[in-house]
Amino acid sequence: MGIGDQAYRTLLALGLAIGAMAGAAPSAFAGIELMPHRAIYDMELGQADDDAGIAGLSGRMVYEFTGGACEGYSVSFRFVTELSSAEGGVRVTDLQTTSFEEPSGKGYQFLTKTFIDRQLAEETRGRAEHANGGVEVELKKPSEKTVDLRNKVLFPTQHLQALLAAAEKGDAVFVADVFDGSETGEKVYYTTSIIGQQRKGAGKPQEDAEAAVSKLDGLTHWPVTISYFEDDTDAGGEKTPVYQLGFLLYQNGVSRRLVLDYGEFKIRGHLVELEPLEPADCARAN
Repeated sequence: MGIGDQAYRTLLALGLAIGAMAGAAPSAFAGIELMPHRAIYDMELGQADDDAGIAGLSGRMVYEFTGGACEGYSVSFRFVTELSSAEGGVRVTDLQTTSFEEPSGKGYQFLTKTFIDRQLAEETRGRAEHANGGVEVELKKPSEKTVDLRNKVLFPTQHLQALLAAAEKGDAVFVADVFDGSETGEKVYYTTSIIGQQRKGAGKPQEDAEAAVSKLDGLTHWPVTISYFEDDTDAGGEKTPVYQLGFLLYQNGVSRRLVLDYGEFKIRGHLVELEPLEPADCARAN
């Protein structure tokens, strides 16, 4: 396929899905404490079928998660990749996104810009809010419109918080519909998460940086695989996920040992830096 839309959409999906792992809804699961932090990942091509047409991939992903339960949580995220095709072509993709989840998870503001070879290719901006038994999305870009989503849709940070709560209860499967503002800001993903057995401590660094992993020592973590499906209730038979995201999820919201499986190819992310940041002073805010 060369460097086509499939590979390009996969990189966006990876960036948005991993970016969602940074935050947490502030009140629905108040017993779970999330750590504000800055994390840096080096990205590389794991494997690719001949049909994928991909010769190589390299990149870096950086995100910051800040805020607190009293003021809401913000994510600032950038994901730059260089993708080369079997035909010798090269495409540089720069995904930049910021989001803010309001206290109590009521509203979710999002802005995403995608640059291809330094030219702005896409921009999505809007705000979603739980209202009237569902979710209403007010889009500003790519066009101004209002979108009504089904009820029980979770924002990405709410999804992470619920996933952590399920893991701590010992659940092996967690199912939810997720809205993350991706693509044109109208898509809902149906997700199924498989949660592995609880593990104590940081675990072996393997290909992640030892200094970064050491900052997770003493924490509980779980291996998790999330399958993302298109929201197509009319499709018959067994559904095939659009992609799967695998990672180790720690009780403080940090993730590492990332693997995105798109069927024809896989992308791996290695944690190379982890910097804890100061949490918001909710006592002062009140």
